[in-house]
Amino acid sequence: MSLDLRRGAPRALLALMLSGAGLASALAQAAYPNKTVRIIVPSTPAGVLDNVARTLALRLPDHLGQSIVIENRGGAGGNIGAEAAARSPADGYTLFIGFNATHGANQALFGKLSYDPVADFAPISLLAAVPNIVSVHPSVPANSLADLVALAKATPGKLSYASSGNGTSTHLAAEMFKAAASIDIVHVPYKGSAPAVADVIAGQVPVLVDSVASSAAQVKAGKLKALATTSPRRLAVLPDLPTVAESGYPGFQSTAWVGLLAPAGTPRIIIDQVNASVLKVMALPETRERMAGFGAEITTSSPEEFAAHIRSEMTKLGKVVRDANIKVN
Repeated sequence: MSLDLRRGAPRALLALMLSGAGLASALAQAAYPNKTVRIIVPSTPAGVLDNVARTLALRLPDHLGQSIVIENRGGAGGNIGAEAAARSPADGYTLFIGFNATHGANQALFGKLSYDPVADFAPISLLAAVPNIVSVHPSVPANSLADLVALAKATPGKLSYASSGNGTSTHLAAEMFKAAASIDIVHVPYKGSAPAVADVIAGQVPVLVDSVASSAAQVKAGKLKALATTSPRRLAVLPDLPTVAESGYPGFQSTAWVGLLAPAGTPRIIIDQVNASVLKVMALPETRERMAGFGAEITTSSPEEFAAHIRSEMTKLGKVVRDANIKVN
């Protein structure tokens, strides 16, 4: 054997080994999934995030061919679950329900996070939007958003609004509107939607900014007077309710959202496979009906569209947090 051939042998062997490893990896990906897939939800059971995840999990096995388990890991505004997902193997067997806190406001709210919302995750698809509405106690002399703004400007610092808590999507939506309308209304944070809604109904706080899921039934019962939705479109559940944009603030929108992600480094072939399966599940009439039942509207996307959405939300919500000097408890 010539010297050149002998020198080339190790390189050829290495190339063969690498091609074999690549083939093995490709075969493993092609067989995905061959065991149960876990979805980490960064909240306790029964909330909107959990409901979206469980709705998805009902039919996702029909398309992936494996069972889905939901793992609730709530706390710290979603950061505990997000860190757990970010540190999981990038093999497609751990997915994560992200939302406008974990992949929007939290970096500005908490400062240094234990995970990077962009670098540590591979977006798969948006799943749902959860619109907020602005409503008031029936005794408040305002029948439109313009009336409320006029009242606030006539009595600066006298009106107050309830939200589901510091740094929540409802709090951020309200602060965005305060800035857009140049009004001074005092924030009264609650630990969740239920006590906030209850106190506004009781007349303890005059104004409420909260999700349609928590407020729509009370509006229909006449216990709250709805003035506008912060979503970009009118709501199917309250079709006569104008948007904030329609009410004199063009371009305004602030909607909570939910999406599905995987740990960074998950092979693109798996991301695409899960994305295709998700789109099929979300297109089902029964899925749309279930989501509407808890106030969520289906919103799907490509991985690239979701990635762009996350970057946009981090910029927009980060500015809201800094401008309003919002601090978490």
